[in-house]
Amino acid sequence: MQCCKPRVFPVLSSIVDQTAVANSLHPRIAAIDAVRGVALLGILTINVTGFWGPTLASFSPHLPHATRGGDLWFLIAFVLFEGKMRALFTLLFGASLLLFIDAADRRGHWGPGLQARRLLWLALFGYAHYLLLWWGDILFPYALCGLAALVLCRLPWMPLLVGGLALFVVSHGLDAIGVVQGIVAEQAVLAGHGLAADRADEAAMMARIAASITDDQRILAASFLAAIHLRLGTAPWLPFETLGSTFSETLPLMLIGMGLYRSGLWSGVWPTLALRRMAWVGIGIGGAMTLVLAWWIAAHDFPPRAMFGVIETLSALPHLAMALGYAAVLMLIWPSLATTMIGPALAAAGRTAFTNYLGTTIVMTGLFSGWGLGLAGILDRAWVPLFIPVGWVAMLAWPRWWLARHKQGPFETLWRQLTWLGVKADIA
Repeated sequence: MQCCKPRVFPVLSSIVDQTAVANSLHPRIAAIDAVRGVALLGILTINVTGFWGPTLASFSPHLPHATRGGDLWFLIAFVLFEGKMRALFTLLFGASLLLFIDAADRRGHWGPGLQARRLLWLALFGYAHYLLLWWGDILFPYALCGLAALVLCRLPWMPLLVGGLALFVVSHGLDAIGVVQGIVAEQAVLAGHGLAADRADEAAMMARIAASITDDQRILAASFLAAIHLRLGTAPWLPFETLGSTFSETLPLMLIGMGLYRSGLWSGVWPTLALRRMAWVGIGIGGAMTLVLAWWIAAHDFPPRAMFGVIETLSALPHLAMALGYAAVLMLIWPSLATTMIGPALAAAGRTAFTNYLGTTIVMTGLFSGWGLGLAGILDRAWVPLFIPVGWVAMLAWPRWWLARHKQGPFETLWRQLTWLGVKADIA
C-alpha cells in the first residue's frame, strides 16, 4: 500500500500519518455537524417540490404540467443543489457510521454490531416515514446501504476511498451507455423520424407517467388515513424500489465518506492547499459539467426520458465533484464561520438532523397535503420556492434552544434509546 500512495492520491498521502491522532482527538467535532446542517438546508430546496407535487415533479418542471416561472427555479436548483446536497449528506452518513462505531468500541462494545442494530431501527423509522407521511423517504435505503457498508468498516482509508470511487464511476458509467442510447432514440421520436419500436416505447412511458401522476395526486389530496391506505394499496414496496434504484449511488458515497473520515478530512487534518484544490476542481469541473447539462435540457424543452437519465445518471459525477468541492469550502471557512451566529446554528441543525429531517416532512406535508392545508391543490410550482426560507428558519430556530436543555434532539434520543435497549451502558 505504501508504494502506491504517491501515485494515486499524493495530497492525501501527505496527511494520512496524522489521521489516527486527529481522529482520536476529535471523535465528534462541530464542523461535521455544520456541514450536515448545510446539506439538510440544501436538500429541502429539492424536496420541497416533492412535498408539493407528485413524485415525478422532481424530475421535470413540466410534470405534471408546465407553469410560468417553473423552468427558471428548476434550473437554478438543478445547478446548485440537485444531487449535490444529497451526495454531501450521504458522505457524512458514511462518516457518522464510523463515528458511532469508534465511540462504541472505546466503551468496550462491539461497534459494528451496535451500529447494525441502530440501522435496523432506522429502517423501521424510514418505512414508517414513507407509509405515514411521504413517498420521498431516504432513511430506509440509507439504513440498508449502511448495513452493506458495515462489512467494510474496518478497512483503512485508502481502500474505502478508492473502492467507493471505483464502484461509483463504474456503475454510473455503465448505466450512462443505456441512458444516452435512450435519449438519442427519444430525440428521433420527438423529431418525427423515430423507429416504430422507439415510438411505442415513448408512448408507453408517457402512459406510465400519466398513471403515476394520477396515483400520486390522489394520495396528495386524500385524508391522512386514506393516504396511508392508498400507499399500501398502490405502492407498498416503494421503499425497496427506491433502494434498488439508489443503491449504486448511496453505497459508494457512504464508502467514500468513510474513507474521507479515516483520512481526517472532518477532523481538520487536511492542509489548506489540499482543501483549496478540491474546492476549485470539484466546483469548477463539476459546475461546468452541470451547466452544460442544464443548457441541454432547457434547449430541448425538458424531454421526459432525457430528464430521468440526466437526473439519475448523467449528472452523478458532477454531483459528486461539486459535493466534494462544497465540503472543502465549508471546511476552509469553518474556523471563521464558527465565530459567527450562523456557524453554531448550522452545527446545532446538523446535530439534530434526524429530528429536522422528519420534522420538515411533518411541516411541509401539513402545508401541502389534503389532510393539512391542501396548498398543493391551490398553488402553482412557481410559488413553491417561497416555502424554502420557511423550512430553513424552522430548522435553524429551535435546535440551539433545545440542545441547551437536552443532549440530543427528540428523535435522536428515541433512536439512541432503542439502539442501546438491553445493553448495559450509560446512554446519557
